[in-house]
Amino acid sequence: MIAPSAGSGQATIECALPCPLGTHRVLEPAGALPQSAWRLDNTPVARANELLCAVDVLNIDSASFTQIAAQCNGDAGAIATHIRNTVETRGKQHNAVTGSGGMFVGHIAAVGEARADRASLAPGERIASLVSLTLTPLYLEEILAVDVATHRVRVRGSAVLFESGIFAKLPDDIASDVALSVLDVAGAPAQVRRLAGPGQTVCVIGADGKSGMLACAQAKTRVGPSGRVVGIVPNADTPGARLLVEAGYVDRLVVADARDTLAVLAAIPDALPALADLVVNCVNVGGTELASILCTRDEGTVYFFSMATSFTAAALGAEGVGKDVTMIVGNGYAKGHADVALQTLRERPPLLAYFNSRYGAQS
Repeated sequence: MIAPSAGSGQATIECALPCPLGTHRVLEPAGALPQSAWRLDNTPVARANELLCAVDVLNIDSASFTQIAAQCNGDAGAIATHIRNTVETRGKQHNAVTGSGGMFVGHIAAVGEARADRASLAPGERIASLVSLTLTPLYLEEILAVDVATHRVRVRGSAVLFESGIFAKLPDDIASDVALSVLDVAGAPAQVRRLAGPGQTVCVIGADGKSGMLACAQAKTRVGPSGRVVGIVPNADTPGARLLVEAGYVDRLVVADARDTLAVLAAIPDALPALADLVVNCVNVGGTELASILCTRDEGTVYFFSMATSFTAAALGAEGVGKDVTMIVGNGYAKGHADVALQTLRERPPLLAYFNSRYGAQS
């Protein structure tokens, strides 16, 4: 409700419930939303419209983990210390270099008494967050293990989801660790499903990573027999790259480091003679913006899913080479994206088998 503030005669807004966007958890700076805030209140309690979750696993996004691992020389203990210090300082896992975070898996510990969805939620239900750790209040009791290969961090801790924070209940037919790895990049296949169309040429840069493989598989279905999917990878001799070719998720695999713009430019005439209608950037390092733009036809679309993208470099790079292309920020959310991503896996047994072997609990 609106009421006059004492002694001022001016109206102030009093909220009956904590802000659904989580602004009540922002400690600094004043006026920020949780994602852009420097520090959050990570007190592990469920306020009236919040969801308190017990956290088992953090899945650090690829760009962020790659940067942290490089800074820590790949040492798991040093990576754990880095993450612990970040969370203790900021109340959330927010990489100050890449600006990205990741997601968590855990179970519902407590449901705020005023949540509209309270009746459909039960303590103990296994869930995965579908909002970034950069806006999620996180409290860590202990970091148990860091898996450098999968970017998975096993912890004992708690996280708070705001009323606006989306999440998915974990499926019964896909292993939790595999579901986590897929849901972390669910925006990629969902956006490709939306953006790609029959007969088009789609180019996926970073095609052999999690998001890249799901994007290729979804693109191949969308473009149909008259379309083409071209993947760009730095090494053709990885299990992911080999699967893309063997399972037919790409029509052509190009070996090039996308940071080497001239190498990509040299490959374009043969691999993409008419250029691509849609380019999907799924890399986990910076410096690939111009290569993505050069692979795109005039008035085509570049979808920068990568959190390592510099949008300044992309905008000025397109201007510098005279390319009129639509560039889309890699929004990790699309309506129904969790269902699309999991179904992309279910419908493709070779891809499911790969994810089970790469990201399953036995890995």
